[in-house]
Amino acid sequence: MTQPTIAIVGAGLSGLVLARILQLHGADATVYEGDADGDARSQGGSLDIHDDSGQLALRAAGLFEQFRARVQPQGEHTRVLDRNGKVHLDAGPPGEEGGRPEIDRTVLRRLLLDSLDPGRIAWGHRVTAAATRPDGRHELTFADGRTTAADLLVGADGTWSRVRPLLSDAKPAYCGITHVEIRIPDPAAHPGPAATVGTGMIFALGGDRAIMGHGGAHIELGAAMRVPHDWMTATGIDWTDPGAARATLLAEYDGWAPELTELLRVCDDSFVPRRIFALPVGHRWDRVPGVTLVGDAAHVMSPYAGEGANLALLDGAELARALLDHPGDPEAALAAYESDMFARAAASAGASAQGLEMCFGPEAPLEIVSFFTAPR
Repeated sequence: MTQPTIAIVGAGLSGLVLARILQLHGADATVYEGDADGDARSQGGSLDIHDDSGQLALRAAGLFEQFRARVQPQGEHTRVLDRNGKVHLDAGPPGEEGGRPEIDRTVLRRLLLDSLDPGRIAWGHRVTAAATRPDGRHELTFADGRTTAADLLVGADGTWSRVRPLLSDAKPAYCGITHVEIRIPDPAAHPGPAATVGTGMIFALGGDRAIMGHGGAHIELGAAMRVPHDWMTATGIDWTDPGAARATLLAEYDGWAPELTELLRVCDDSFVPRRIFALPVGHRWDRVPGVTLVGDAAHVMSPYAGEGANLALLDGAELARALLDHPGDPEAALAAYESDMFARAAASAGASAQGLEMCFGPEAPLEIVSFFTAPR
């Protein structure tokens, strides 16, 4: 029997782990990615990879030991502070480590990229449209006008997926939070801020403002604010102007403890503002032959439960498993995959929405402290 051609749109974590597992089992798939190469843009900060989701996917991909060799020492340490600098929690998991080791997102993605055979990823192929042809195959149109078609189409193309409209009319909605990424690339040069952040996660919370992120070899933080959707444009700030960007953030965090605002003063000059979007909790669709979604394309959610990357990895692994378990019957595979994915995504999206309220609600940071100290 001829194997179906498989097109995966997007070289993020979900698309890459799907391609990797299919490759291990001799099934061909092509990943179409708009970037020119794997180093075209920043991949963001650190990720905690959960033992019941992301780590399972890396085991299925045959990459678990390589992953373990790259995790950050003491990356699971957690510090929770209020806006006045009072430390409410400063602790690591019981024993030497817990079940959620930290790894730099760029390092993890590079591990997945390097695990694929040459030519498996078609770089420089930015998808502008996806359509179903009369013969039932699915056609992709690229920015340069080229097209290709596949029997099975997987949208792994993130929040603003070009594949999703084939399945769902749902559109991500603004969560009310705008997050400005900041970095301190050389913590050794700033011992005070490095001590404030620590080696792992930091949550500095105060109502509708937060500074949160990760320490380690370099510090990746987000200055996150509950502001209107048009805040970035209404303020008229040029975020490529470091002086203006820094002054804007310092004004937003006026009254916060000096050791916290110092993080904004000593960060480097790369400020990246991002609005946080999410699909509705419980987003799902009716079965459409030959097409499905993984990762943020299927269930983008706020980052305040640490679930997005883990679900993306698990989606890729579970879709690969379903396809391998149903050779010659892709519809049975997609139906099985989607049934399980919808359930776990709804639970995680609900937890993420709850996490947002814990971080930015009136009881912050006490609810976050209770979350981390409650028996698991």
